[in-house]
Amino acid sequence: MENATGKRRRSPWRWLLWVPLLFVALSALQVAVLRFVDPPTSAFMLARQGEAWRQGDWGFRVAYDWRDLEDISRYLPMAVIAAEDQNFASHSGFDLKAIEKALDHNARGKRVRGGSTISQQVAKNLFLWQGRSWLRKGLEAWYTLLIELMWPKHRILAVYVNVAEFGDGIYGAQAAARSYWRKDAARLSAAESARLAAVLPSPRRYSASRPGPYVQRRAGWIQRQMRQLGGSEYLEQLD
Repeated sequence: MENATGKRRRSPWRWLLWVPLLFVALSALQVAVLRFVDPPTSAFMLARQGEAWRQGDWGFRVAYDWRDLEDISRYLPMAVIAAEDQNFASHSGFDLKAIEKALDHNARGKRVRGGSTISQQVAKNLFLWQGRSWLRKGLEAWYTLLIELMWPKHRILAVYVNVAEFGDGIYGAQAAARSYWRKDAARLSAAESARLAAVLPSPRRYSASRPGPYVQRRAGWIQRQMRQLGGSEYLEQLD
């Protein structure tokens, strides 16, 4: 359409065409920066802090203290791999076999099990929100692809053990080790690491420091899986 001077009028909605490109660029920049910069917080941490303030709990503070993977007991990354994602070293962000097993398991009415990989959980914890929707799953898949393309496996694992929630408002290995056992993450034992990994599906429901029957059984299973995977030698496969 032309105006009285003969110039073509630009559509006021033209800027919407740039929104997807802007999102792609900004999300890629986010992931690229966090390959080298340790995240000061995460979307889940911010949401938990906001939830506490909305409830009037002004004294609540998220517990979070970054530690490099070299400063965390090797038992813990091994435990979360054994518990959450045993094909972590070989997949490219998505484990279709694990998803199929989870769907079959859940369809039989057993305790609900997820099929998300560690890479997917990093994407969700860092950038997204809790809940279930196609939009969130789509964004999770996008961020997972970016993470797998831009980060080596050891960086993905380092971020995961630092941002995973191990108790209500307790995020990461160091905060969990200090909160539960008054020690640094470097000194976590195999049993303690297995308990932390055991509560990951529901860290506000289960306790790593006061484990009930379910956590005890699961922690025992995780320790057996750690040995079957080859122990800390498994971590040598990571790039």
